[in-house]
Amino acid sequence: MNSSSGVVDSLDSCVVQEPDAERVAATRDRLVTPDEATRLADLFRLLGDATRARLLYALLEAGELCVCDLADAVEVTDTAVSHALRLLRTAGIVASRRAGRMIYYRLADAHVRMLLDLSREHMREER
Repeated sequence: MNSSSGVVDSLDSCVVQEPDAERVAATRDRLVTPDEATRLADLFRLLGDATRARLLYALLEAGELCVCDLADAVEVTDTAVSHALRLLRTAGIVASRRAGRMIYYRLADAHVRMLLDLSREHMREER
């Protein structure tokens, strides 16, 4: 508490209100653009659904599964899986291949695998 004003000082504010212009400029040069930030937020929103997260981890573990196998693995309906996969495919997070009348889904690339692996590792580290 600031004794002269009776106001509680915030722990999240600067004591000195003089930004380091050089550090600020260097940070701005490396910062994501507003468009990239929007796309990143959209990606995390998409990954922020428990069913979609379980589907992705099922694909991470199995490599490739069809809708009915995914539905059984995560214990949700085929309809819910199809809807989730449509969103994930549109976002480029999962890819599919057709084998006759069957469609198999897999993670789109190594970046998605790495994101899931790192997320799980981070989550387990917090416990």
